[in-house]
Amino acid sequence: MAGLELLSDQGYRLDGRKASELRKVQARMSVFAQADGSAYLEQGNTKALAVVYGPHETRGSRSKSLHDRAVINCQFSMATFSTAERKRRPHGDRKSSEMSLHLKQTFEAAVLTELYPRSQIDIYVKILQADGGNYSACVNAATLALVDAGIPMRDYVCACTAGFVEDTPLADLCHAEESGGGTALALALLPRSGNIALLQMDARLHQDHLDALIEAAMTACKGLSKVLDGVVRQHLEEVSVLTRD
Repeated sequence: MAGLELLSDQGYRLDGRKASELRKVQARMSVFAQADGSAYLEQGNTKALAVVYGPHETRGSRSKSLHDRAVINCQFSMATFSTAERKRRPHGDRKSSEMSLHLKQTFEAAVLTELYPRSQIDIYVKILQADGGNYSACVNAATLALVDAGIPMRDYVCACTAGFVEDTPLADLCHAEESGGGTALALALLPRSGNIALLQMDARLHQDHLDALIEAAMTACKGLSKVLDGVVRQHLEEVSVLTRD
């Protein structure tokens, strides 16, 4: 990550964070009454909206349904205004299809699909504003939406990015850090078991650095799980107050 000074001599990043510090996370659940589950999440300046429908009967061809578990259908998209570049992205372009597949693989590792044979669970995620860590924000928002829909999971699925600057691992990268030319890694974790649901890396990295980078991402994911748990607990308190009234 050369060019722009991404890490100062005092160990501070562009936005004032320390190397292992997460961006501020804010989230709300049940933002859409029409959906079975929904959530809005801000991870720094990256903003994501997730909506869940199901479990319901498999739509379309019956051959798509599985007799022993539910099918998870994920669709990812980006709002036209989500980046500084006003580019219309056709629905189902290569990047969106790739992200949809990554989300599908991530939640297949976490959702207890065996409880809903011959069914389908739809997860729709949209990035409203992109500033790095799009995959992470989508996973974290979709996790809250699945909890809101009451769909059983093995654990919260928490995702975060990590990258290297001058041999220092950085957690939860912003757009400037992601596009700085260095190695960036995205990791989705089931924190209680420590199982990795998905690990994605787009550039080469020396084997000696891999463990440190994975460790930084896993530590960040465990921190995020506490934040998501706090959001869920606060939402439950709000719902219980409303139902009592």
